[in-house]
Amino acid sequence: MFGRALAALLLAVVLGPITATTAAADPLPPLSYADAVQQAFDVIQGASPQDPAPATAAVHLLAAGTGDSQPEIIADLVARPPQYDDASKRLAALLAAATEPATTSDPALAQQRLHDVMSMTRYDALHRPPSLLDRFYQWASDLISALLRLLFGSGAGSQTAALWLEVVGVLVVLGVIVVIFRASGGRLGQSARVAPGGPRPAADYFAEADHLAGRGDRVGAIRALCAGVAATLAGERSWEGSPLTVREIFQRAPDFGSLRQLLLPFEAAVYGRREVDIATYEKAAQVAARYRQPVEAAA
Repeated sequence: MFGRALAALLLAVVLGPITATTAAADPLPPLSYADAVQQAFDVIQGASPQDPAPATAAVHLLAAGTGDSQPEIIADLVARPPQYDDASKRLAALLAAATEPATTSDPALAQQRLHDVMSMTRYDALHRPPSLLDRFYQWASDLISALLRLLFGSGAGSQTAALWLEVVGVLVVLGVIVVIFRASGGRLGQSARVAPGGPRPAADYFAEADHLAGRGDRVGAIRALCAGVAATLAGERSWEGSPLTVREIFQRAPDFGSLRQLLLPFEAAVYGRREVDIATYEKAAQVAARYRQPVEAAA
């Protein structure tokens, strides 16, 4: 029994330093972004312009916590002599932004305004899936990249061969565009003329609303009615280029209360993805008619 106790004691004595060494060798937890900026800022405070040691320490801290996201600050610190004044100002601004992010007192209102902006006509392309031509171009680019990796490995490869393959890919894409254009009988140009990029008068939007309503697209029609009323209230560029929301434009009208019968179905359809029934659209069209008649009379 005494021999076993002695053996256990000796084993504890031998393994004790090893366990302590292993615990001491455990890696420290990585620095967070804000902690790295704070420590780098503290290190260079009061540093002498002729002493590069604080700058070197600050560079290591930034690299550990922020990666390569702050090249301007690192450039100030690796300069000789280090540009401590400029680096300190940049670190202070970065620290303020990291510890006090921008917030809003009304998140719901901010979200609604974001939806208002993203529903503008200029952002329609963001909501559409890639076209067949875009998919073909992406497929051709991926195929060329795979061929280059097969021929030259995962490195840079031959720049001349890559250039020629890219030229061939562009020519193939142009050839496909020509074939599609001829097959469509020139209708691509007509489609482009349907939606011009410049400002449109209010009468065009009202005519578009009639056309869409006749086809049964009441969501698109009520959007066009809102565009026509907005163009009447705030000018032709209000729908495409105004930073104001539809609600903010409509609030300029003296009869904003009556415009709610047009505004609320528009918001429900665009933001809530709800359908517009016939009765609701007819009421909205009656409200918009008061702004439509003067426009059409002037035209």
